[in-house]
Amino acid sequence: MSKRLRKAAMLASAASLLALPALAAPRQAERLDRGLVAAPAIDGGVLVSWRLKGDDAGTLAFNLYRDGQKLNAKPLNGATNFVDKAGTPGARYSLKAVSKGKEGPLEGETGALKDDFLTIPLQKPAGGVTPDGQAYEYTANDASVGDLDGDGRYEIVLKWDPTNSKDNAFAGYTGPVLLDAYTLDGKRLWRIDLGRNIRAGAHYTQFQVFDYDGDGRAEIAVRTSDGTVDGTGKVLGDPNADWREGPEERPTNDKTGAEIKPDGTKVARLTGRILKGPEFLTVFDGRTGAALDSVRFAAPRDPTTDAPTAEQMTKLWGDGYANRSDRFLAGTAYLDGQRPSIVMGRGYYARTTVSAWDFRNGKIVQRWVFDSAAPGVPEGFGGQGNHQLSVGDLDGDGRDEIVYGSMAIDDNGKPLWTAKLYHGDALHLGDLDPTRPGLERFGVNESPKANGGIGSAMVDARTGKVLWTTPTQSDTGRGVAFDIDPRFPGAEAWASNSDVLYTVKGKPIDGVKHPRQTNFGIWWDGDDLRELLDKNQISKWDWTQGQTKLLFTAEGMLSNNGTKATPTLSADILGDWREELILRAEDNSFLRIYVTPYPTERRLVTLMHDPIYRAGIAWQNTAYNQPPHTSFYLGDGMKPPKRPSIAVVKVKP
Repeated sequence: MSKRLRKAAMLASAASLLALPALAAPRQAERLDRGLVAAPAIDGGVLVSWRLKGDDAGTLAFNLYRDGQKLNAKPLNGATNFVDKAGTPGARYSLKAVSKGKEGPLEGETGALKDDFLTIPLQKPAGGVTPDGQAYEYTANDASVGDLDGDGRYEIVLKWDPTNSKDNAFAGYTGPVLLDAYTLDGKRLWRIDLGRNIRAGAHYTQFQVFDYDGDGRAEIAVRTSDGTVDGTGKVLGDPNADWREGPEERPTNDKTGAEIKPDGTKVARLTGRILKGPEFLTVFDGRTGAALDSVRFAAPRDPTTDAPTAEQMTKLWGDGYANRSDRFLAGTAYLDGQRPSIVMGRGYYARTTVSAWDFRNGKIVQRWVFDSAAPGVPEGFGGQGNHQLSVGDLDGDGRDEIVYGSMAIDDNGKPLWTAKLYHGDALHLGDLDPTRPGLERFGVNESPKANGGIGSAMVDARTGKVLWTTPTQSDTGRGVAFDIDPRFPGAEAWASNSDVLYTVKGKPIDGVKHPRQTNFGIWWDGDDLRELLDKNQISKWDWTQGQTKLLFTAEGMLSNNGTKATPTLSADILGDWREELILRAEDNSFLRIYVTPYPTERRLVTLMHDPIYRAGIAWQNTAYNQPPHTSFYLGDGMKPPKRPSIAVVKVKP
């Protein structure tokens, strides 16, 4: 090669290096224990499973003991599970890591379960009576997990919903929403009562559980108001304030939730709605439930007053009775690439606002506020929101962006892209197509008249470019994207607007109708494909027969949220990388955490150390729950993923 060509090659190489994103700094991550669990195996004996952590050496191996006797002839350097054919319920298992041929100290000990679940007894709250004389009880609803006390084990934060919880479209009083914290041993740590001035319903109370200040213990972030009672019994704001509307009517030009009177006037019922009063964002201590700091919630109903008129609210949000203004979302995102921030959304049918907050040194500090109605924001960023959001590093710069339905917000709070598909009920973000670089976003849409007849769409998450769509003329209420068929690379996708099962490229799979299950997914049986979770059942798609086969039924247990049929939580909280299933009892007296009985040969770092997956567990309780995905392709034909770039925090005194 000539000197001139060598120089040109060097310049080209330098240019390509400059085009690459800077190496991301390690992300703050939870310090987890091994999550050792032992339960009945599918073919007899005991399946013992443990966690491989994101900061473990790639060559780390393990020795497993039953009642003091080592079970493996050589250190276990493959998948982090082991079938003990001679194991019986009650046997004691212990685990030690092996590094460079040397066995380390004890890293976990557990007894073998008699059944395939752990039971968490609950302290069901007493019911109550609304001001108009209607009695209500409580049901266990959505949950999240976090290490509240810094011991390396997850605790459960559970939301209790009153039986009179309401969709925003409907008037009526509701009982207060309660948040409980429980250890995996069933001890209740505290109870937070959000009070009469926070309405109950899927769209009102989104709570985040995460270690925001980096002290090794998770906090709880949630919207509060006058009368909220923290876990120590302290009342926030004015304990006597009651901002609920009485039995009144308000004229409206909105069809949703409106009633037409004989004279043709449209009115909205106001009973129980909360249209005024202060709102706060509060961070609570995970150990005690004590309120650590509160700030004014952003964006407020009205920036000028806590008591806006119907005309003011209609001008700002599109209606005067809080149907649109009280649509809340929440998430957690690493907006600086290193430490987590709280993300709170308000509105998505019309005006859309999203705020980001840091919790550092005991104080909540606002990072930015996005407002689709603000000067300089291009058209097409309002009205695009879903009944959920997702979080991930869309552009590869190490910092997270917010996928807010059919549009995305950059890590700095600036508009990133909008696909202009408008509102939808389901959203999936991950590496769904391994043949394309970066991430994909699949979702369904509710407004075909506005978006040109598009029922569902696959979108490039970096640019917002629509890759393919499916046609419809009606509201498409459900849609999922999971790898369930090994004959086609990537996730298969389907939606409720047709019976077609699509490849990740948008090609119909001939002669096959998609599974009837269109709610949730779970990694359960040990292969790389994902199983289908619906109500209290887990099913497997048989691509050779074009039908689902039932794997598991959680007898006596219930799912949540009506026809959404979602679990209390599904997440990788114990054992190896497979997901556990948490459901509530029919009488709401306990939860069960179900663990898989299937061994696996796949060795993976815990999914909770993957950035998109961990964020997905944090936002899973938001409005219409959606299943989490990973930042890497987890499916048939997958390549070994890169180890996560994390910095595990040390627990501070």
